[in-house]
Amino acid sequence: MKLQTILPILEELAPLAYAEDFDNVGLLLGNPDQEINGMLVCHDALENEVDEAIEKNCNLIVCFHPIVFSGLKKITGKTYVERVVLKAIKNDIAIYAVHTALDNHQDGVNKIICNQLGLQNTKILVPKEKFIRKLVTYTIPENHQKLRNALFDAGAGNIGNYEDCSFNSRGIGTYMGNENSNPEIGERFEFVENEEIKIEVTFEKHLEAKILKALFKNHAYEEVAYEIYELQNQHQNIGLGMIGELKNEMNERDFLQFVKEKMQCDSIRHSIFLNKKIKKVAVLGGSGSFAIAQAKRLGAHAFLTADLKYHQFYEAENQLLLADIGHYESERYTKNYIVDFLIKKFPNFAIILSEQNTNPVKYF
Repeated sequence: MKLQTILPILEELAPLAYAEDFDNVGLLLGNPDQEINGMLVCHDALENEVDEAIEKNCNLIVCFHPIVFSGLKKITGKTYVERVVLKAIKNDIAIYAVHTALDNHQDGVNKIICNQLGLQNTKILVPKEKFIRKLVTYTIPENHQKLRNALFDAGAGNIGNYEDCSFNSRGIGTYMGNENSNPEIGERFEFVENEEIKIEVTFEKHLEAKILKALFKNHAYEEVAYEIYELQNQHQNIGLGMIGELKNEMNERDFLQFVKEKMQCDSIRHSIFLNKKIKKVAVLGGSGSFAIAQAKRLGAHAFLTADLKYHQFYEAENQLLLADIGHYESERYTKNYIVDFLIKKFPNFAIILSEQNTNPVKYF
């Protein structure tokens, strides 16, 4: 199977448009025309992962964290990143990373944590902003349904749990074509006034080219009048972190013990106990200190994340319990989710879950 056949499925798993601007996701190494024998799924594409891929005859590594995060000016093998790149190239191994594209997915990293903890009534903690746009266009009634359906098929009109959403209103349009025009209705130099339908639909910004292609292909007019606006609305199904509720409330000590068992943590760093029951829980896999204020704003009793600094524990301000469960620990089940997804898509292909624990943090 060629790599270019696999790439669309990997983007279905974690759409690249969902990734944060600072991130480096997608195909990091490899040729789309390359023939793939098997896939190794891991957390971090380190040297030992490349060795495992070689041993198990896998020439595609699908990893969570990107091994190449910023630009490489030299590849001499001096750093662990350079050594991975050299070894992968030498052995014709492609590398693909998902990272924040999967972080922001409603079924991704943070939903995995919620499922592991049995959280109910979950929703996005920090919804993605400036991701929704609106298309407004005008057409004749005879073209209205065909055009609207084509826009839906291109991905427009999805709002939360609903699809094919639009607003349609009737009005009067006017125009007069010049000597180079070829009007659908009327003649050149004739002032035309006729009934039109205004169609308004929203769409995710990365779909704009596809939406416009459908618009131009299916519109009745020679010149298509349209407007695109960037909306301030937050995207309720895309974003970082999640918040939900435990089935049964717990005291703080029992809650942390529960988290240790479910997330396989060797230890948990936490803020002071408030002697309050824990019911509403916010989670954010990886480094999530930036969301402390949002967790408090939404009334979380506890916020699970990683990489909290000394002074950030003060930000709990006696309003919630902050718990740093470890970066790797907060994301540890991600590779299992990726494997399960890919096996469903490629049931007869070699997809292997890495046996390596790549957590660089050890506990004494």
